[in-house]
Amino acid sequence: MTIQFEESDAFLPLRDVVVKTLRQQILTGKLKPGERLLEIHLAEELGVSRTPIREAIRKLELEGLVTMIPRRGAEVAQISEKGMSDVLEVRKALDSLAGELACARITEGEKEQLREACLDFEKAIATKDKAKIAKADVVFHNIITEATRNIRLAQLLNNLSEQMYRYRFEYIKDENQHKALAEEHKRIYEAIRDNKPEQAVEALKNHIDNQEKTIVRQIMLNRAKNME
Repeated sequence: MTIQFEESDAFLPLRDVVVKTLRQQILTGKLKPGERLLEIHLAEELGVSRTPIREAIRKLELEGLVTMIPRRGAEVAQISEKGMSDVLEVRKALDSLAGELACARITEGEKEQLREACLDFEKAIATKDKAKIAKADVVFHNIITEATRNIRLAQLLNNLSEQMYRYRFEYIKDENQHKALAEEHKRIYEAIRDNKPEQAVEALKNHIDNQEKTIVRQIMLNRAKNME
């Protein structure tokens, strides 16, 4: 694991770049729930001193991604049903508002972008590459967010998106749900395309509810495996 410096990182303090790197490792599952975060090992792997590692761990603890365990130190926080439920409850409310506003404000160009995003999601599913599927899912929902023309709503959804990314990988693991996810995206697109806010809200809520059911199953499966 090494730090991937991007152009946007050029003027960031090293501590923030380390936070970003570790956050992404956790959100994408490369650092797994329960995995210990040993400062000296992370410092060696990232090629930095222990100070920015320590500061990054403290920040990630505040974000709920890291847990401090007595006599063990820091470890990646477990994915809990409560944490997932809290995130999705907020996401459902914000997505519903976004769908309603998008129906009223979306442009013809954005409708075409949303249609293409549906097709791109289906193509990503065909690859079975979880990272590509997750990225295509983010793109689809981001188009809806942009179509709201509401900067504050976009900020809230973007902030929540980082926490949602971790759970997104959990439901993408279930390949049996991929076809259903594509159909849900299609229904959301068609409702927004036809400027039908009630249908859009219903489709988005159903989308989130189905995600929650899938993630709960994954959590239970992971729990059962850990007990073996």
